Amino acid sequence: MAELTALESLIEMGFPRGRAEKALALTGNQGIEAAMDWLMEHEDDPDVDEPLETPLGHILGREATSSEEGGPEVPGSAAGEGKPALSEEERQEQTKRMLELVAQKQREREEREEREALERERQRRRQGQELSAARQRLQEDEMRRAAEERRREKAEELAARQRVREKIERDKAERAKKYGSMGTRPSPPAAEPGPVPSSPSQEPPTKREYDQCRIQVRLPDGTSLTQTFRAREQLAAVRLYVELHRGEEPGGGQDPVQLLSGFPRRAFSEADMERPLQELGLVPSAVLIVAKKCPS
Repeated sequence: MAELTALESLIEMGFPRGRAEKALALTGNQGIEAAMDWLMEHEDDPDVDEPLETPLGHILGREATSSEEGGPEVPGSAAGEGKPALSEEERQEQTKRMLELVAQKQREREEREEREALERERQRRRQGQELSAARQRLQEDEMRRAAEERRREKAEELAARQRVREKIERDKAERAKKYGSMGTRPSPPAAEPGPVPSSPSQEPPTKREYDQCRIQVRLPDGTSLTQTFRAREQLAAVRLYVELHRGEEPGGGQDPVQLLSGFPRRAFSEADMERPLQELGLVPSAVLIVAKKCPS
């Protein structure tokens, strides 16, 4: 029984002649199975039907005939002369074997594609797990950094509060030291006995002690100055304030001023200038009058 050539077998199985010739050429004419493998692997290529430039006789491993080379045809020669024809049963049997081979190759291809799909799915799942683990590590790092930032901010806040408390304690100590030194200052000499004050501002100080006093000073031109002084400050501080803030008088330099109480009228002496305001009965508030001091 004569066998079909590889090219004829591929054509019998339904492959286009151009594809069959190309598959045999590119597989080195190693047989029908190699050509079928190539055809099944490259059936979706866009250039699968493009012909090769290599002469057909060298592709298929046979010498070109005189008709293929363009030479004169030998009389009486015809395609397939000297080759016994196959009977219908032999042709069907051979076609059946080729179809079984094609089905087997198709199954092998499907199994290979299924294995590749499973491998791609495993790779995708593995990459997804790695991505999820990386995302979780990133979230943990962000949470850890946020916790560290909160601890740092809390520590800075506590340190700032501690600095504020220390400053308050230092201020308290400085004020206590300052007022303590003022309290231990020797008392000025007692003033000469004068008329007994009758106004409420000149009454003996009550048990309640004031830290400050508000003094209103009336100037000769009718204007007034108001300032708050500490109760332990001397009356000389009030006189100095008036001399610094009264307006310029026409005619030249400023004369020293003399302070008078409101009612009853009392002129404060130089000895009174060294006495604290609280001892003179000017706390918590008083009204003083400025008069020009007569030259001696």
